[in-house]
Amino acid sequence: MKYAFVFPGQGSQFVGMGKELSENFASAREVFQEVNEALSQDLYKIMVDGPDSELMMTANTQPALMAFSLAVVRVLEKDFGVDFTKKAAYVAGHSLGEYSAACTAGVFSLSDTAKLLRLRGDAMQNAVPFGVGGMAAVLGLSYKDVGALVEACSNGKDVCVAANDNSDGQVVLSGSMAAIDRAIDIAPEFGAKRCVKLAVSAPFHSPFMAPAAEAMVRAFMEVEANDAKIPLIANVLAEPITNHKEIIKHLIEQVTGTVRWRETMMFMQQQGVTDLVELGAGKVLSGIAKRSYKEINSISVGSVSEIEELAKNL
Repeated sequence: MKYAFVFPGQGSQFVGMGKELSENFASAREVFQEVNEALSQDLYKIMVDGPDSELMMTANTQPALMAFSLAVVRVLEKDFGVDFTKKAAYVAGHSLGEYSAACTAGVFSLSDTAKLLRLRGDAMQNAVPFGVGGMAAVLGLSYKDVGALVEACSNGKDVCVAANDNSDGQVVLSGSMAAIDRAIDIAPEFGAKRCVKLAVSAPFHSPFMAPAAEAMVRAFMEVEANDAKIPLIANVLAEPITNHKEIIKHLIEQVTGTVRWRETMMFMQQQGVTDLVELGAGKVLSGIAKRSYKEINSISVGSVSEIEELAKNL
């Protein structure tokens, strides 16, 4: 058995997340309390009670998803005796999930991870005025074939890029709203089955995020970092790294760079990963794995019963 643990990104959040864990485990409550204190805000209340509009704010979504993932990690560690440094061949996370992965691997403390994600969320939201940019999912085209569509939609300041290479046939574009709208109109001409605008507030993982990348350079100067105790597969490399300086460098690049998730999964497959476990909210990453990498046993773990089942198998 060769395990990889992965952590979800934006879009997996839901009102009520963390409530069941908090009611059942003191170790989970401690995580939510530590994150609240780090942010000087009752983020846990927003996670559990909403409203949805407040949880959907990028500056709240990012630390909230991390807090839920790390609560699952802590429960497994403290209540079920799981040692991730022994059980995990790799950790990885989709976009903000890479911070959850780094925290699990011991690169950053929980408090610092929460602060970094709050700052990242604010910086990404403020990088461009609301409505100037957007994102769209292209279905039915490979990453390679999306290139021609991107070129056709980009014109002067109106540019878009392939932001997330999620799987064969699912690539997310990011850029100016004019370029995204054009992509939605002409995608079928390039062989796409569909091109759907995403409900996001900014063009993440695109050159428009350059001011946010600069903000993260300054933010990382304020935190202590350690080498990863578990190899972390970086989004922008699709290869494992452990050196903390390299991890920080690639987390900064990731703000404007492509999330290479398809290649991350291919790497895991090539390295003989048998089991992929998504820790936290939703089932997006385990769903991608189930569709495209059927020889890997893929599960999502966020509820008490799912944690108990995983601990039994580990």
